[in-house]
Amino acid sequence: MQESASPLGRDAGPRRRRRVRWRGEWLTGYAMVFPATALIAIFGLFPIGYAIYMSLYRWRIRQGGFVGLDNYEKVLGDWGGAAAFFGGLALILVAHHLWTRAFRAHAGWRRYGPLFGAVTLLSAGIAIALGWGRMVEAGEARFLGGLIRTTYYGFLSVPIQIALALVLASLLFQRLRGSETFRMLFFLPYVTPAVAGAAVYAALFSPRPERPVNTVLGWLGIPAQDWLFETDPVLELIANGVLARVARLAGTEPIEVALSGFWAGPSLALVTIIVFGIWTYTGYNAVIFLAGLANIPRDLYEAAEIDGANGRQRFLHVTIPMLSPVTFYLTVLGFIGTFQAFTHLYVMRVPATRDAVDTASVVIFDTFYKRNDFSLAAAQSIVLFVIILILTLFNQRVLGGRGAR
Repeated sequence: MQESASPLGRDAGPRRRRRVRWRGEWLTGYAMVFPATALIAIFGLFPIGYAIYMSLYRWRIRQGGFVGLDNYEKVLGDWGGAAAFFGGLALILVAHHLWTRAFRAHAGWRRYGPLFGAVTLLSAGIAIALGWGRMVEAGEARFLGGLIRTTYYGFLSVPIQIALALVLASLLFQRLRGSETFRMLFFLPYVTPAVAGAAVYAALFSPRPERPVNTVLGWLGIPAQDWLFETDPVLELIANGVLARVARLAGTEPIEVALSGFWAGPSLALVTIIVFGIWTYTGYNAVIFLAGLANIPRDLYEAAEIDGANGRQRFLHVTIPMLSPVTFYLTVLGFIGTFQAFTHLYVMRVPATRDAVDTASVVIFDTFYKRNDFSLAAAQSIVLFVIILILTLFNQRVLGGRGAR
């Protein structure tokens, strides 16, 4: 018995030591991630959970009774319309999945996949349009209007920021004389305090004819604009300006057009603020692109040059694909930032424009502080959070997948 028990006794020691070491590593790992996990839980997850909790009660200064989903119904107006709208957003993701799968699958699916994707995308557009129409009829008009202005702000600001930043970074990466100075100058708008920058920008775009921007327009023969005080859609202003010039040349009375609805575009006041956002964040994006350019292997450019690729082809087929992860990162942060933008919008808006520049964040702020309706503001915040989440998933599907490939 002693001879048979002896080997087991010798094996039990190393196993016990391995088990103790494994438990030590396990505890060390959890101890190291605990601080970050606790901070995310306290400052990230808890506010979201508390906002959901507030949105389920009648809460004006003090907590009232439980009202369930009444605040969400007040915001969205119609549950059927909301389901159609958010279902349409989800269908866009499905359509992208079908198209992506069609180019990777066998011949049969490759033939019909794009057709299914097109039908799904068309269904998504119809569902979004019908759902939005029902929501606007019965929901809170000011918040839903703020979502439209937020969409204008995000989709007009972020793509231009990314494109300008990529061009600037490519030029600065050529190591031209004085490039370090230009890097600092382009980055300055990002580190300038938002309130100070917005105040100076509002002075530059003052409606007075003698102010800088209107003075430059006067040199070009363009009449002075009201800029931050102009609530008419910018497309309507451009169309009427062109028609007035044509009528002047033809010697006839000018014809004025009036545009309304989503396709009329943002007001000139909002476009002025969008230009400020582009000015602020283009330099920051350019610095991030510069870091990405530095990590592209030189061998790829040399191989492309040996194959006969010119500068434009190397930029299109080497630089842009290799910067896809950086582009994805900047696009996601850019859209999240524009959907949460508040400071410069609040500083630059003027009472004369009423709500022409009020994005969703500004409306939520007014609901919370001016109307003291905490529960409704919480419900609006959760709706905006869901939209940002869907938008981030869409970016992940489109740009994240390209970066991974």
